[in-house]
Amino acid sequence: MMRSDLVTQPYPQPRRLRFSVDDYYKMIEMGMIDDYERSEIIDGQMVPKMTIGDKHAMAVDRLARILIRSLPEQVLVRIQNPLRISDFDEPEPDVVLADLTKYDGSRHPRPEETILVMEVSDVSLKHDRDVKLPLYSDAGIAEVWIVNLRDNVIEIHQDPNLGIYQQVKIFKSGQKVTSTALPELSFEVNAIIPQTTQE
Repeated sequence: MMRSDLVTQPYPQPRRLRFSVDDYYKMIEMGMIDDYERSEIIDGQMVPKMTIGDKHAMAVDRLARILIRSLPEQVLVRIQNPLRISDFDEPEPDVVLADLTKYDGSRHPRPEETILVMEVSDVSLKHDRDVKLPLYSDAGIAEVWIVNLRDNVIEIHQDPNLGIYQQVKIFKSGQKVTSTALPELSFEVNAIIPQTTQE
């Protein structure tokens, strides 16, 4: 028999669990997360990192060699290490150039201690453009490079405002790319994306 005095309540919608970067590290210490080396934290969520293929790895290696040779001692080159954007965001860019006049090395660098960020993008291109670029822009990181292995170009994104980089420059094979933030960082696109791979 149906009771007419029962009030039907709407079923509550599930809420997304959002946790801080500090919570994430505590869970790792407690053994609650096993695959943390394959994840990064974006908007309080564990996001799987893309698999690094041969072409991606070689581009990062070439970048590292050029950066270490080209940059002054007060610039620290960090390869595939975390960048603490906020309490809920800690992505792991392929390259972070940290300003050692501001960054003391006691923890992961913050946006205000970061000169430039680089992402090497192949299968991760859409994620890097749609998720990471707005994150870096909101954090006020003045210059972000995307080494776009799909189109064989290097993109420089500058002038962050409201989650969007207002200025984008694209450099192709045979052209020289130069950083605005670090003018001594200047090399040809082919040094990172050799012509032999552009097929």
